[in-house]
Amino acid sequence: MASSSTVWWKSPARGEAHPHPDVLAVIPAKNEAATLLDVIERCQRHASKVLVVDGHSSDSTADLAREAGAEVISDRGRGKGDAIRSAIAVADRDVMIFVDADGSHDPDDIPRIVAPILAGKADHVAGSRLIGGSSELHGGFDEFFRLMGSSFITACINRRFGVCISDSQNGFRAARTDVLKELGLREDSTTIEQEMVIKTLKKGYTIAEVPSHEYARRAGQSHIVLWRVAPRYVWSFVRYLYF
Repeated sequence: MASSSTVWWKSPARGEAHPHPDVLAVIPAKNEAATLLDVIERCQRHASKVLVVDGHSSDSTADLAREAGAEVISDRGRGKGDAIRSAIAVADRDVMIFVDADGSHDPDDIPRIVAPILAGKADHVAGSRLIGGSSELHGGFDEFFRLMGSSFITACINRRFGVCISDSQNGFRAARTDVLKELGLREDSTTIEQEMVIKTLKKGYTIAEVPSHEYARRAGQSHIVLWRVAPRYVWSFVRYLYF
């Protein structure tokens, strides 16, 4: 088992795409028909399989995904965490990478994010917005409180485990499938990202980060309402970090 630490990884340059046989790209999606097709096609350049987890969409999300050549499953309608756990249960590749369906993540960063795992240098790798920049974490009070809350939680994780990560909340991350299956993830919402980080470190596995820019959502509106999810972030953070 790898030591409980972070690794700062110099990512390979972005170049010609080759789908890696060991990489599964997972795209949780609910009513994201406007952007999903492009995200799938770009993921297919780097992953041998794309799995779309449909959150019971009322638009053509699931049909478009199938037409694009992705495998489609449905979650239990409980949120993003539920979708991720559903994907982990059926994963058939050694490495899983999670990509948002709204176009905020750049699938061409997939090779850089999975590289430390494929090289045996890390077990869990995040695309860091604090290193790579974000178009969504600045500009208004919601963005300010999101950044403040994320930074506080990340600082507490660093203090608790003696590591130095910059972004504990970004959904653009990859991990070894066997590690993910071992974590016993429980969160149903977007709080699953911080749960993944905390449980990875608790079990002594290694986390790395690479820069990745977060772009503004390309269509529609976010499903996240800050004041509704904030208490859950605090509760799950305290629960997994200290108990």
